[in-house]
Amino acid sequence: MIERRHLLRGAAALPLSFALGQVHAAGAARIVSLGGALTEVVYLLGAQSQLVGTDTTSLFPEAALKTAKVGYMRQLSAEGLLSLRPDAVVGTTEAGPPVVLDQVRSAGVRVELVKADHTWDEVQRKVAAVGRVAGREREAAALQADLDAQWAAVQKSVAAAALRPRAIFILSHSGSPMVAGTGTAADALIRFAGGTNAITQFAGYRPLTAEAMASAAPEVLLNSTQGIEALGGEAAFWQRPELALTPAFRRKALVTMEASQLLGFGPRLPGTVREIQARMQAITA
Repeated sequence: MIERRHLLRGAAALPLSFALGQVHAAGAARIVSLGGALTEVVYLLGAQSQLVGTDTTSLFPEAALKTAKVGYMRQLSAEGLLSLRPDAVVGTTEAGPPVVLDQVRSAGVRVELVKADHTWDEVQRKVAAVGRVAGREREAAALQADLDAQWAAVQKSVAAAALRPRAIFILSHSGSPMVAGTGTAADALIRFAGGTNAITQFAGYRPLTAEAMASAAPEVLLNSTQGIEALGGEAAFWQRPELALTPAFRRKALVTMEASQLLGFGPRLPGTVREIQARMQAITA
């Protein structure tokens, strides 16, 4: 049995009923989850016995690593999904390609997609969607009430903070590093944690340049632990010439977190925001 303290790292423990339960008759018996946050909800609702497959972003809890994998959620194949004989596939609107999901629907599989817009409403929609698909709507409602209380407490703490650090998120999992502009999960996370995204000139991601970093003048840099590893570690990260002219460089102000927790927008979001805020405040005080 998976302990709740591992399922909601950095957040308040949830009632035991969220981690226990039988397969509900109304729920799909065989579910494929496309997205780490949705997979976390499956486990929190005690529906893991109904889970027959996940995508490669489903890294938490540890048990999810042992599930059959259908590939990256944006690069799916109908053959891979249908080989698991699912009754239902639950994902976000970031999953695809769309033609693949259409093929899965045509095969008679229920496909439920949650709108991804990097808001707290997105988290609520994910909990509700998994509850519907798994036949655990009562448990989903109780889980959501608990998460809403956590979120309200975190937002109250953020609003009380005097500092609003200028921050930039750097995406460096593969290829050339990119910086996050508006309309990204990273932009939303920075704002939720009481910071200001120092990149507002464009939406989406663009290459990291010395000019952009110097003009943005970030006080804090954010990255995932996977991104730092891909660059050769923290020492190698700070050797990048693009960072040398930033206030963050002078303080070596870097905040990192595992990627699925940092940007997953799932049930761990209140704890993630709490931790990111505390670390940004401490590093810029």
